[in-house]
Amino acid sequence: MSSTESSSHPADKSPRRQQVDQLLVGLRWRRLEEPLGFIKVLQWLFAVFAFGCCGSYSGETGATVRCNNEPKDVSSIIVLFGYPFRLNRVQYEMPLCDDESTSKTMNLIGDFSAPAEFFVTLGIFSFFYTMAALVFYLRFHSLYTENRRFPLVDFCVTISFTFFWLVAAAAWGKGLTDVKGATQPSSLTAAMSVCHGDEAVCSAGATPSMGLANLSVACCL
Repeated sequence: MSSTESSSHPADKSPRRQQVDQLLVGLRWRRLEEPLGFIKVLQWLFAVFAFGCCGSYSGETGATVRCNNEPKDVSSIIVLFGYPFRLNRVQYEMPLCDDESTSKTMNLIGDFSAPAEFFVTLGIFSFFYTMAALVFYLRFHSLYTENRRFPLVDFCVTISFTFFWLVAAAAWGKGLTDVKGATQPSSLTAAMSVCHGDEAVCSAGATPSMGLANLSVACCL
């Protein structure tokens, strides 16, 4: 009975599962030790870290406002922001030290979504291309070596990606610098009118940690 059951397992596999098994069996993993395979793995990893660190980033900045007419009343402002860094759509409540109203809705300054989205989009395309090229190199190595068109196409595409990575890294590096300046607590207090008069005392709050965003740029350098 057990032999009958064991012999029936291969027949129970779906055609798609059989195709996947054949593809995995046909891969030659030792080619990863060769320069081309190793470089493709590095390109794939750098693409993952680049768009992953930028696309998943979130941080917070803040400040505290103490009204002079009510010394015990201290308002804490915490502002959350992240990818795609459309800071002008991020709202927070600025306290008012008067009797007419209690707060006013404010927005952060700047829209840095263009370089951030371009950087992440390029990382996603690079991720899929390097993964496909790596599978093709491991599975169909004979075609890669016998047909001169495949190495030439791979070379041209890699050069194109290198150029766009330089452009994207430069654009996002400048955008990240602007994001840091716009989200500093000092910039937050400078934008609040209540901090410019004598009716309140403003202090810096949480400083955003930009380590993950810095790593996204470092992956391309």
